[in-house]
Amino acid sequence: MNNFDYAAPRSEEQLLALLSPELGHTELLAGGTDLIGLMKKMVIQPQRVVNLMEVDSLRRLGPDEEGNLWIGATVHLDELLSIPYMENYPAVVQAIRGINSMQLQAQGTIGGDICVRPRCWFFRNGHGLLAQGGKLAMEGDNRHHAILGNEGAAKFVSATRIGPALIALNAHMRIIGPTVEDEQIISVADFYRIPRHERERETILSPGQVVTHFILPPVGQATNATYEVRHGEGPDYPLAAASANLEFDGHVVRRATVVMGQVAPTPWISHEAEAALVGRPVTPETADEAGQAAVAQARPLSHNGYKMQLAKTAVKRAILRAAGLETGGF
Repeated sequence: MNNFDYAAPRSEEQLLALLSPELGHTELLAGGTDLIGLMKKMVIQPQRVVNLMEVDSLRRLGPDEEGNLWIGATVHLDELLSIPYMENYPAVVQAIRGINSMQLQAQGTIGGDICVRPRCWFFRNGHGLLAQGGKLAMEGDNRHHAILGNEGAAKFVSATRIGPALIALNAHMRIIGPTVEDEQIISVADFYRIPRHERERETILSPGQVVTHFILPPVGQATNATYEVRHGEGPDYPLAAASANLEFDGHVVRRATVVMGQVAPTPWISHEAEAALVGRPVTPETADEAGQAAVAQARPLSHNGYKMQLAKTAVKRAILRAAGLETGGF
């Protein structure tokens, strides 16, 4: 990798002062499970790396007066597996457990997962995020690429494991920068975007900005769950995933949020699956119908049509798990 400056600020003010308005000039280091590999392969070549782990405020973990759970961006994933606050958010816990690597859970952070760069092998071999305007993915090996939201040049899939769960839970996030006076709270759903050109990344985060916290609202009487379809039991990324958050009126679904992972350039909110559930009880049949609805608008590429069935299964089983029913899986 290239030589770079290294800084370890101890406050948010010091952190913002070290960031650059120039895209690609400065990268943020937390657990480093993704950044270091990208730097070694020269996919990104920052002139400065800023370590977030010494900023105490980014380690906040606990509820506020209104019952919202605040999680600092540098909280390690294994910490979230061991605290009672997470008992009401099984969708998040199940996504973290799905990583299935003690090392990655201990080193990785929630902010790192939410901001993880795409696993697209064209991107990670130096061909750019859009891989020649999508041409390489269209003509090459696209087994793990998008089946939804892939009409434009972006064919990669969003790599976040926890993002779909946070969106299903209507979580928000705090972003600061480029000055200490600049602060905004946005929904996690609004954080992701489908880039239109190589100067855009897969999130709305601008140079000079940093994610500091995630805010999970109280769940009330709602139930939630995540289900991943994986190739095996190792730490590899899932082939398809889904998170569901359900509110019931008796035995009937009053409100539903279904978010798919690993199938689109962003975590994909399936309004079709939600519509298939509302006003009906959750049964294997209604969950299956929701899964079918979730992929009805999918457009598989030449080698990833198998993802249709896997995505449908992930949605069905996430819904069943959220409803406390047997998923039928292993």
